[in-house]
Amino acid sequence: MKITVMGATGRIGTHLVDKLEQASVEVVAASSSLGVNSVTGESLGSAIAGADVVIDVTNAASFGDDTALDFFKASTRNLLAASAGVKHYIALSVVGTPHLVESDYFRAKMVQENLIRAARRPYTILHSTQFFEFISGVVDMGADGDGFRLPSALVKPIAADNVAEMLVELAMGAAMNDTVEIGGCDQFGLDEIARMHLTANEDIRQVVTDDSARYYGVELNDDTLLPLAGARVGSLSYVDWLYRSMAD
Repeated sequence: MKITVMGATGRIGTHLVDKLEQASVEVVAASSSLGVNSVTGESLGSAIAGADVVIDVTNAASFGDDTALDFFKASTRNLLAASAGVKHYIALSVVGTPHLVESDYFRAKMVQENLIRAARRPYTILHSTQFFEFISGVVDMGADGDGFRLPSALVKPIAADNVAEMLVELAMGAAMNDTVEIGGCDQFGLDEIARMHLTANEDIRQVVTDDSARYYGVELNDDTLLPLAGARVGSLSYVDWLYRSMAD
């Protein structure tokens, strides 16, 4: 089996390439830093040629304005065009995307998903909850003066490593022509996990709970960021991940 990973040098991509290589499959690691550009199409055909599976874990460099939309439109169209004949096209997206389209970024992700569905390729889309590794960015998003203002909306964050494991499992199976979801094993309010993050980093700044505070420009309901019933569950808890990351 030959698998091309587009976005191979990113947060998920590095974990994913390692795990696929451990599974003794032929892996082509592709990213713009490796000379394969899904937006311009540079070297894309040669990176995908002969692949049985293509896994798209690329991400836009910016979450604002039209940058993300331009990225996902161009990247996804080029990847799909280059993937004609591929047995399984897999893309990583985000839990809650259909309910977050007021945000420029999530509207762009919805366009990406719709392009994949419309292409009539054998596909699977994996919706993941927020990564542990990006909790610091969520906290910073709530910066307000000398502290932070975040809603109590619920989230089940997950380790990037667990997401990579799920992508490997999907790659080894048949296309589902559907969306599957994965989330972490613990549930927190965004305000609660922000306090945990700050405490772990010995940061004394305070978090104010404000349910009107926005998440990437969107006001959340309690369950907007939660995976659907029946979602797969990651094995690593946030507390255990915090201990590991502090020990590294």
